[in-house]
Amino acid sequence: MPENTVNPSQSGDWQQRLSPLIQLSNNWISRIGVLLVTTAGILWLFLLPTYLGGHAGSAYIGILLFLVLPMFFFGGLIMIPLGIAVLRRKLGPAGRLREAIGVKSLSWQNPDFRRLATFVLGATVVNVAIGANLTYRAVEHMDSVQFCGQTCHVVMKPEFTAYQNSPHSRVECVKCHIGPGASWFVQSKLSGVHQVFAVTLNTYERPIQVPIPNLRPARETCEGCHWPDKFGADRLRVIPHYSDEGVRSDSVLLLRIGGGSAGGYGIHTAHVGKGVKIRYAHTDRERQKIPWVEYSRDSEKHEFFAPKTTQQDVAGMDVREMDCMDCHNRPSHAMELPERAVDRAMSTGDIPADLPLVRKAALEILKTNYDSTEKAETAIPEAVRQYFREQQPEAAAKRASDVDRAAATVLKIWQRNIFPEMKITWGTYINNIGHNDFPGCFRCHDEEHKTVDGAKAIAQDCNGCHVLLAMEEEKPKILQDLGLRSEE
Repeated sequence: MPENTVNPSQSGDWQQRLSPLIQLSNNWISRIGVLLVTTAGILWLFLLPTYLGGHAGSAYIGILLFLVLPMFFFGGLIMIPLGIAVLRRKLGPAGRLREAIGVKSLSWQNPDFRRLATFVLGATVVNVAIGANLTYRAVEHMDSVQFCGQTCHVVMKPEFTAYQNSPHSRVECVKCHIGPGASWFVQSKLSGVHQVFAVTLNTYERPIQVPIPNLRPARETCEGCHWPDKFGADRLRVIPHYSDEGVRSDSVLLLRIGGGSAGGYGIHTAHVGKGVKIRYAHTDRERQKIPWVEYSRDSEKHEFFAPKTTQQDVAGMDVREMDCMDCHNRPSHAMELPERAVDRAMSTGDIPADLPLVRKAALEILKTNYDSTEKAETAIPEAVRQYFREQQPEAAAKRASDVDRAAATVLKIWQRNIFPEMKITWGTYINNIGHNDFPGCFRCHDEEHKTVDGAKAIAQDCNGCHVLLAMEEEKPKILQDLGLRSEE
C-alpha cells in the first residue's frame, strides 16, 4: 500500500466513533446545543480548580463563571433533545426519524444503536457530574457576600459599605436575610428575579425603601444567635462629644439589657421577655408613626392609644407584631450622622482632636452637597487642606501629616454615609436605637399613649432602660473611679 494512502478501516473507525455525535446533532437546534455543551464542558475542565474552590476574583468574574457558564451548559443540554423533538414532529412517523439519524433499528444487536446508547449513557454520567458541580457552585455563589453586595454595584453599594463596617461584617448576608429552610430560599430567589429586572430596566427605587415588607421575621433569623431567653447583664456605654475647640466631654450610660426572667427590669425583659407579646399599628411605611400599641404579658393585656386615636381608627391600619427589627432596624447597615461620625473619629485619633477647629471645618465640608462620588473624592480632601492653609496656616505648615490624616478620614466618613447615585444623604435611613438622633424609643414611650380610661400610659422613665452616670462632662468621675480615664 502506498505510504500516503488512508486505510479505509481506520477512516471507518473514526466515522463510527463520531456517528453518535452526528446522530444527536442532525438538525441546527441540536447542533447549537452540542456546541454549547461541548464549549461549556471544556471551559469547566480548564477552570476546574476555580470551581472546586468556589471563589472568584471579582463579582463580574463570578457572574461569568458561576451563572453565565451554567446557563450555556444547561441551555445546550435542553436544545439537543428539543431539536430532535422538532425534527420528529417535522418528519412524522418514528421510522422516518430513525432513518434520518442513521439508526434503522432500536435493537441491541444493531451496532449503530449500541454505539448511540453507550455514548448517551457515558455523556449523561459526565454531564451529571459537571451539572452537579455547576449547580452547587451557582447556588453557593448566589448566597455569597460577594454576589449580594457587589454584583449590582450601584444599587447595593450603600448597604454593602455599611455592612463592611458593622458588627456583623463576618456574618453572611443570607444568614439574616434568608435564614435556614428551603421555603425562604425559594422565596428569596423569586424575589431576586424581580430585582434583576428592576436593575436591568433601571426601574429600582432611589433610595431603596425600608423597611423591607416581606423580610423574614427576626424570631427565625436574629434569634438564632440573640435569643430573648438569654439574660444580658448591664453594660457601660461611653458616648464621646467634642466642642469646636477640640475639648472632649463624655456621656456615660449603664444600659439595662435584661432578658429572659431578669426580675422584671431591662429593655429586653420588657419587650421580648417570657410571656410578652407586643403588637402595634403604624400609619407610615417607615413605622415611625405609631398610634396604637397592644401589650400582653401572660394573662395581662392593655391597649394604648395616641391622642385622638380610637379603636375604629386602628381597624384600618397596618398591624405588626413587634420583634428585634423594630428597634434594631439597622443592625448591619447603620449609617451615621456627621456629628456622631466626626466625634467618634476624633475619639479614636483618626482626626487629631488638637488640630485647631478641625471639628467645625470637618462638619462644614461633610454637609456640603456634591453631585457625584467622583467629585467628592477629589473635593473633600482638598477642602480640608485648603481650610488649614487659609485659616490655620501655622498648623498647615507644622502638622501637614496630621492635616492629611484628617482629610483622609473626613473623606472616609463621607464615603461610608453619602451616596449621590442612590440619593442617600445624612439621615436618609432612620436608626431606631436610642432617641437622640431620631424618635426611636419615643415613638411609643412618650407618656401620650394611654389606655382608654387614661389610667395607664406607656412610661417615659429614663431609668427603665438605662442609668445616666454622666452627661457631657469633661472628666467624668465615674470613668476615673472605674480606671477608664486618668485623673490628668
